[in-house]
Amino acid sequence: MTGHRIYKTSFASVYPLYVAKAEKKGRAKSEVDEVICWLTGYSPAKLNAQLKKKTDFEGFFAQAPKRNPLRALIKGVVCGVRVEDVKEPLMREIRYLDKLVDELAKGKAMEKILRTA
Repeated sequence: MTGHRIYKTSFASVYPLYVAKAEKKGRAKSEVDEVICWLTGYSPAKLNAQLKKKTDFEGFFAQAPKRNPLRALIKGVVCGVRVEDVKEPLMREIRYLDKLVDELAKGKAMEKILRTA
């Protein structure tokens, strides 16, 4: 697959940035892990295994056990791009994740982030 350079970037190299963004706003690493696991279907142990393997974004999402069907409810703008308008499937998955971390950092309630309320 040809595409954006983020596709070949190690997920493990970006993960600490997600955690730092959330922690800077008073949220916990465990909450970042929870939203990642909700989105992808990874268990915490399998998420850690992906981090240790330094899987790239393309592989990380390709190997996701069960992408949450409620992820289609994720709407809004992240990095100046409306998430629901992203046509490239892999980039949309990455933007979904970015949006979830943004919502976490903005103090949104976990049940709203996980689209259960």
